[in-house]
Amino acid sequence: MENQLGLHEKLEAHEILTFKSNCIAKSSTMAGLAQDSELKNLLSMDVQQSRLEAEQLVNLLK
Repeated sequence: MENQLGLHEKLEAHEILTFKSNCIAKSSTMAGLAQDSELKNLLSMDVQQSRLEAEQLVNLLK
């Protein structure tokens, strides 16, 4: 059976995807500005994790 989402579910997933995109942009920017190496590593890990989550959402919406 094919997984089908309702319209409200698609809209909520799209809203989360938009939020994740903003998180990726902010963390990427802040990683470039951060001077503490531990903070840079945390922000880089956040970017990687957020990208994976965004890809999963895109696949869900296809």
